[in-house]
Amino acid sequence: MKHLLALVAALALWAATLAGPPVAGAATLRLGGVPVALPAGTSQVVTVHHTGGHRATVTLWETSDGVSWERRLTTRSGTIGYGGLVPGDQRRQGSGATPTGTYELTSAFGVHRPRAGWDLPYRKLRPGDYWVGDNDSPHYNRFRTRKQGGFRWWLPPSHHDASERLLDYRRQYEFAMTTSFNAEQVRDRGFAIFLHVNGPGATAGCVGVPRPVMKTLMRRVDPERRPVIAIGP
Repeated sequence: MKHLLALVAALALWAATLAGPPVAGAATLRLGGVPVALPAGTSQVVTVHHTGGHRATVTLWETSDGVSWERRLTTRSGTIGYGGLVPGDQRRQGSGATPTGTYELTSAFGVHRPRAGWDLPYRKLRPGDYWVGDNDSPHYNRFRTRKQGGFRWWLPPSHHDASERLLDYRRQYEFAMTTSFNAEQVRDRGFAIFLHVNGPGATAGCVGVPRPVMKTLMRRVDPERRPVIAIGP
């Protein structure tokens, strides 16, 4: 029973943090060449530094005193969207662009059962799980199941308002983290901007990293440290 109650509590927290508010930076600094709008209390930052084409250097930074930041993990094999980078408030749905700016890392999901050491609120994907891209839905840029409804899940992937059936991307979403990009649900700005495992090339706007890096991030990213992701040129 204790395990069941813990699971229910974790799922409730996951749902509550899916679309946390965009970061309001209390301070600005640069880490790895990337500007970071740092909220008070944040001691864990993932930076995404565009290095050319769809490639990026992705680094996990941590601080214990709020002043000195240390690299904990880095890869030069990160990927961004095929549309390059664009300021977050100028992004458009279907552009394939990755939004610049600083966003909260709010929760995680994937194809596996939750594992010890994964501290972010986590959901194991199931058939019928979607991220809503339907601009006519009140659930735009939110997790939603087909059973819950409230969006046009039947639209084909080629349709501008198609939602993302998450298990269609088992490779990329084996391990993934959600961001607070467009938490305010501005229509046609875009949806489903995640940090996930690399696919075969550029993303459609997300940030990708090699699978071993994503596995490590799943273990290291700690909600108590108010983690954020900062994306920049």
